[in-house]
Amino acid sequence: MEYDHREIEARWKSFWKENKTYQVSNDSEKPKYYVLDMFPYPSGAGLHVGHPLGYVASDIFSRYKRLKGFNVLHPMGFDAFGLPAEQYAIQTRIHPAVSTAQNIKKYHEQLDNIGFCYDWSREVWTSDPAYYKWTQWIFLKLFDHYYDKAADKAMPIDGLTERFAFSGNAGVQAATTQETIFSAETWKSWTPKQQDEMLMNYRLAYRKVSYVNWCEALGTVLANDDIKDGVSERGGHPVVQRPMLQWSLRTTAYAERLLKDLDTIDWTDALKTQQRNWIGKSEGAQLFFEISGSPVKLEIYTTRPDTIFGATFMVLAPEHPLVQQIVTPGQKKTIEDYLSYVGRRSERERASDVKEVTGAFTGAYCINPFNQQKVPIWIAEYVLKDYGTGAIMAVPSDDERDQAFAEKFGLPIIGVVDKSKYPGATLHDKTGVIYNSDFLDGMEVAEAIEMMLKNIEAMGIGSRRINYKLRDSNFSRQRYWGEPFPIKYDQDGVSHAVERLPVELPFMEDITPSPDGKSPLSRDASWVKMDHGFTRETDTMPAVAGSSWYFLRYMDPHNPDAFASQKALNYWKDVDLYVGGTEHAVSHLLYSRLWHKVLFDLGLVPTNEPFKKLINQGMIQGRSLFLQVGNRKIHVKIQLADDKDRLYRDKYLEMIQSDFRFEGIDANTEICWQKDEKGAEYAQLTMEVEKMSKSKYNVVNPDEVIEMYGADCFRMFEMFLGPIEMAKPWDTRSINGVHNFIRKLWALFYDVHTGASLWTNGEPDKDEYKALHAAIKKTTEDIERFSLNTCVSTFMICVNELKRLNCNKKKILQEFVVLMAPFAPFTAEELWRNLGNTTTVFDAKYPVADESYLKKDVVEYPLCINGKKRGEAMFSVDMSPTDIEAEVRNMAVVRKWTEGQQIRKVIIVSGKMVNLVVN
Repeated sequence: MEYDHREIEARWKSFWKENKTYQVSNDSEKPKYYVLDMFPYPSGAGLHVGHPLGYVASDIFSRYKRLKGFNVLHPMGFDAFGLPAEQYAIQTRIHPAVSTAQNIKKYHEQLDNIGFCYDWSREVWTSDPAYYKWTQWIFLKLFDHYYDKAADKAMPIDGLTERFAFSGNAGVQAATTQETIFSAETWKSWTPKQQDEMLMNYRLAYRKVSYVNWCEALGTVLANDDIKDGVSERGGHPVVQRPMLQWSLRTTAYAERLLKDLDTIDWTDALKTQQRNWIGKSEGAQLFFEISGSPVKLEIYTTRPDTIFGATFMVLAPEHPLVQQIVTPGQKKTIEDYLSYVGRRSERERASDVKEVTGAFTGAYCINPFNQQKVPIWIAEYVLKDYGTGAIMAVPSDDERDQAFAEKFGLPIIGVVDKSKYPGATLHDKTGVIYNSDFLDGMEVAEAIEMMLKNIEAMGIGSRRINYKLRDSNFSRQRYWGEPFPIKYDQDGVSHAVERLPVELPFMEDITPSPDGKSPLSRDASWVKMDHGFTRETDTMPAVAGSSWYFLRYMDPHNPDAFASQKALNYWKDVDLYVGGTEHAVSHLLYSRLWHKVLFDLGLVPTNEPFKKLINQGMIQGRSLFLQVGNRKIHVKIQLADDKDRLYRDKYLEMIQSDFRFEGIDANTEICWQKDEKGAEYAQLTMEVEKMSKSKYNVVNPDEVIEMYGADCFRMFEMFLGPIEMAKPWDTRSINGVHNFIRKLWALFYDVHTGASLWTNGEPDKDEYKALHAAIKKTTEDIERFSLNTCVSTFMICVNELKRLNCNKKKILQEFVVLMAPFAPFTAEELWRNLGNTTTVFDAKYPVADESYLKKDVVEYPLCINGKKRGEAMFSVDMSPTDIEAEVRNMAVVRKWTEGQQIRKVIIVSGKMVNLVVN
C-alpha cells in the first residue's frame, strides 16, 4: 500500500466528522482538561503558515491528554467583531456580516485541512446575537456594581444608593473618582440626572468625558495598540487627542488583585513582568501645593518626597483641568498653540518620545511648602492626564526627562542626592545621601523618604499613598461592527439598563463614519428611538469585549438561559492550558482577568483566575526579497524571483505593465542592472527574514504546503522548526527531511515495492522493546514540558533504530503509532485501523515507559590506578564488587600499570568506576 496523504486525509476527516470523534460531553467520570487557543480574527487573507504554530502545539497536547485518560475540551471560535471587517465593508460595499461569514468558512476549511481535534459543536462567533447577548449581560453586571474596598470585591450599586439616601457618602470605602463629601439630604435633593452622574463616579462600568485617540478618517476612537507613529495602524490616518463622552471600565479598582494574583498562575516571567509593569504599583505621597494668587491647589503624587528641595518646576498634563484656571493672560496664546500641537499626538508617542522635548509655561507659580520658594508651573506632553494626578513635581537632578526639559528651557537644576558612595547607581535607584535639603541633609534616601512622609502628614498637606500606573479602560467605539451597549436614556438623559437582551445590531447599508463623531448607529432613528421616550446608546463596544469571556461560553455554548450553567462551570472550572501570542499581554489578558474577577465576586464562576497556565508561541517569519532602488528597498513577490534571487529585466517590465505595481517606481526608474553568463540583464535581490505579511509578499499558504506534503508533515515540520516559544524563519526547503521520515515510518508497515503489509505477531526482542520504550520515555517527558521539537527528533531516532533492527513486530509498531498519534493524527489513524483496530486511535491508551527495558545489561567502568585513568572495562550490571575485583586484578592493562608494585586497596563505585591504590 502506497502512502497517499490526500486519500488518507480525506478519509479520516470524513470519519471524524461523521462519528463526532472530537465532540466532548460535560458529563464524564474522567478528569477534565481544558486546552484553549486564542481564537482568531477571520481576515479575508486567511491563514498563513505562521498562524497555526500555536494551534498545532495545543492540538498535540489536547490529543496527548485524551490518550492519557482525560476528558479534553479543545474548542474553537472566531473573534468576529472589529474595525478590519468594517473598513473592508466600506471599501468593497460588502456588509461585514457577509464578509465575516465568508472568511469564517475559509478558516474552517483551512483549520480542518490541518487536522485539529476541535469540538466544532461548541463553536462561537462574537458577532452572533446569541453570543453577544451574554457579553451585554456581563457588561450590565459591571454597570450595576461598584467596588467595595472594605469587602474587597464588587457589590451591588443598589446597596450604595440606599446608603447615600441614609447617610450620604461619608465613610464609604469604594473605588471612586468622587472626592467631595455629600450628605443624605443633598443626595435626596438632587434630580435623577444628578444622582445618575454621581453614581457614574462609582460604577464599574461608567460614562464620563475623557481624552481619547480620535481618528477622523476611520470615524472612531482607537486604542493605543491601534496607533503607530501618530497614525492609525489600519490605513495610516492621522490620530488626535479629543475629549469625548465615553464608556469606561473601572479597571483600577482591581489593580492590586490583578497584580497580586499573578503569583498564583503558571505564566512566563516575561509575561508576568509585562503585566506588572503595565499595572505599575508604587508607594509614595499625595501632596498638595498652594498656587500663588489662586484658591485652588495643585495635587501631585511622588514616589520621591525626599527630593522636594530639588523641585525647580511643576509640569501638568496639557489636558489637566487646572491649566485653563491658572494660565495668565500673557501666556494664553502660547498655551493654546501648544494644546493644538499636543492634540495631534497619541498618548503612546507622548510617552515614548524621549528625544523631542516640548512644553509651555502657564505663567503661574506654586509654593514649595518646605522652603516657601515659588515654583513655575509648565505644561508638557510627556505628562499624561490619566497617569497619577496628571501633574508632577519635576526634580531635574534626579530624572532624565525632567533634566532634558530643564536644559531645553533654562530651568534650574539643584542636586539633592549624592550617590558617590554607590558606584553604578542610576538616577532611578533610591540610594544616596541627601544634601541641599535643610533638615534632611545627611540622611540616606530611605530614611529621608520616611521623614518626609511623616512631615507631610503632620503638616496636613498630603498623605501616604499607593498608586498604580494602570488606568481605567476606555470601552466606547464610534463604529458599527461591534456589540451595541445595553443602555438606554430617558428624556432627562438618565442611563438605564435595557431589560430585554440581546440588543441586536440593526442591519445598515451605510456604515460609514459620521462626520459629527457619532457612531453610524446614531443615523438609524427607528433603532435609536424606543417606546416611552427612551433612546438607545449608539456607541458600540470594542473588539476586546467579546474576547474577555469567550472561554466560559465554550463550556456551555448553546445555553439560552445563562452564559453557562453552574454545572458546566463547576465541571470545567478554568482553562488548564492557554496558548497564544505575546501581543495580547496587556490588552486581552488584562480584560479577561478583570471580567473573570468581577464574575467571581458575584459568585458566578468558581475560580478567581481564568487561565492556569499560559504558553506564548513565537512567530514564524517570512523570507522577504527586496529590490534596491536608490536608497530605498522595495518588497518583491517571492514567487517572481528567479534562481539565485535574481529579478530579470524582462520579468520586471512584465510586472510593471501588469496590474502589479512597485511602490513609487515605474518602467523609467533607474535600476542597477547586471548581466548573467548568458548576457541577460537582472537586478540582484537581497533577502531578509521578517514578519510574515501579505504586504511583504512573503506569505506562505498552508493549503499549498499540505497539498504537496500532507497535513501530518506540515504539523511535524512546524514543531521541528524549533522551540515553540522562539521566533524562527519558514524555509520549505528543509521540509523534505520530515516528509522522508513519514515515508520511512510507512515503510516499517508496508513493502515500498509491492505494498504488502510487513507486520507480524512475533514477540519483540530486548533491543526492539528498548528502542520503543526509550522513545516513550523521552516523548512523554518532552510533551509535558512542551518541548515538542525534540519529540519529533525522538520519533526520527526511534524509526531509524527500528529500521536498523528490521523490526516488524505488531506489538512494537502499534505502540509507536499511539505514541506518535498526537503529532500525525491522519497517518496514525490509518495505520491503527490497518493493524486491525476498529475504533479511533484516540480511544487507545497512551503507552507507558517500562523502565525494565531501559536498564543496561553491562556498564563501562573506567579503570584507574591511584586516581589516574589507565583503561576501560565492561562488566555485567549483576556482578558483585568481589567478582569485579577478581577480574580487574587479572586484566593485562592492570598488570602493566601495577607491575612490581603492591595493590594495597581496590575501590569500586558501583556503576561508576574502579580505582586501584598501589604503592
